[in-house]
Amino acid sequence: MKKPGSKCGDPQYKDVQKRRDRRGIEIDKVGIKDIRYPIRVLDRVNGSQQTIASVNMYVSLPHRFKGTHMSRFIEVLNIYRNEITTKNIPKILEEMKKRLNASAAHIEFSFPFFAGKSAPVSGEKGLMEYQCKVHGMLSDKVKIVVEVSTPVTLLCPCSKEISRFGAHNQRCIVTAAVTFSEFLWIEDLIAILEKSGSSETYSLLKREDERYVTEKAYLKPKFVEDVVRDIAISLMAEKNVTWFSISAESQESIHNHNAYAFLEREKVEGASPW
Repeated sequence: MKKPGSKCGDPQYKDVQKRRDRRGIEIDKVGIKDIRYPIRVLDRVNGSQQTIASVNMYVSLPHRFKGTHMSRFIEVLNIYRNEITTKNIPKILEEMKKRLNASAAHIEFSFPFFAGKSAPVSGEKGLMEYQCKVHGMLSDKVKIVVEVSTPVTLLCPCSKEISRFGAHNQRCIVTAAVTFSEFLWIEDLIAILEKSGSSETYSLLKREDERYVTEKAYLKPKFVEDVVRDIAISLMAEKNVTWFSISAESQESIHNHNAYAFLEREKVEGASPW
């Protein structure tokens, strides 16, 4: 008599996913989405910080298999539960390929990153939140894309030009995704994005700080087109960056629409970037 829970020879435990599929169609990505999981992110000031990520994990599925084993994705996460950082993503992808017998593996982490930031005049300290994503892909070789979004203030050049006094301004969400040849600090990418606006944004401002950022924005009017072009120039100058995409979406204060700009470039040695 078999013990309760025994799998050996029990029809209810047959591996249906391994059954042969006769339609002859491979699937590019199959897996799990939106699992919340604690991860550790490298932090230049503190060494690292703990955060909570929304994780997507996929593998390719050969045409001969009916399905993949969803539980094995969680098993891989559990193996690396105390070691999930951007530096060991290649090891995680290798483990996914191995455990799921796949030719390609993908993992995506979306998470908030926190950094201290002082107000420009008073020096009052606050904590800024930045939305980040890390995409890891492995087939023949590993590719990692780091993406960061940050808010900046934009003041409209056209509004300033045509108005007798004042000009409308708004928050703009600036996003850059990059690939790189060596390790890249998230803070370095944040710094490039924050410099692109009419003014940076802060979590804590006193009256003297508000005056400073308001006047700074008025003296530095920008369209979304200006923002993506200025970031592109900065990223082209970064030897470590090999490819990038940039977007700027201005949450307009006087229009019933948002303004948007996007560009993408791959850096080819010896070729003009434009």
